[in-house]
Amino acid sequence: MTEPLEPVTEDWQRALAIVAHPDDLEFGAAAAIARWTDQGKQVVYCLVTSGEAGIDGMAPEQARQVREQEQRESAALVGVDTVEFLGLPDGVLEYGVALRRELAAVVRRHRPEIVITNNFRATWDGANVLNQADHIAVGRATLDAVRDAGNRWIFPEQLTNDVQPWGGVRQVWAASSPRSAHGVDTTETFDRGVASLLAHEAYLTGLGDGSFDAEEFLEGGARPVGSRLGVRYGTSFEVFHFDLW
Repeated sequence: MTEPLEPVTEDWQRALAIVAHPDDLEFGAAAAIARWTDQGKQVVYCLVTSGEAGIDGMAPEQARQVREQEQRESAALVGVDTVEFLGLPDGVLEYGVALRRELAAVVRRHRPEIVITNNFRATWDGANVLNQADHIAVGRATLDAVRDAGNRWIFPEQLTNDVQPWGGVRQVWAASSPRSAHGVDTTETFDRGVASLLAHEAYLTGLGDGSFDAEEFLEGGARPVGSRLGVRYGTSFEVFHFDLW
């Protein structure tokens, strides 16, 4: 029998979403973000790359411009008006100090209470559906960067122009992890999540044979999560606690 999910906490005001590519948040988490912005919460997006290597039939520099614009339009549909691109190279991200440094700077700048990232486990299903290398690198680095951001002796060169250490992140949430034990009801905002994915038109057009159905795909993930929450649709998260150290 599938275990029920515990609702994530919603007693926060500021969140920072850090993912590798445009569209990463839209493949599941955007409907949850729409719920939170409807509650008056502030959510900022940080895209580590611009997804410039993600469209086979489009040169990277053109893809960069197209995908950044689509991401801004997609974010606006779920109430997010601050979208940052770090401009790191798509497809070849490496976990390590350099990536931690970039992400710690973002955390210190935005000072969130909750940080959202994507599943960074080896697979999506806990078995055979492999995850992508950039997702894994960014998720692992995000966890470390949250801790780095609170330590003034790590990356101290960032602490200029009123930038201070930030140890106020309470939790990091990895969306759609196979180890998720938490979730949130997205029944009321599911349609906006679909719309936000459809905003990535150029990217979706290049998927497979062109028959990809965004609503069907998202419903396939949201309905079983919803059943574990006792609602129609939901988004699941693996929760990492930082308010205990």
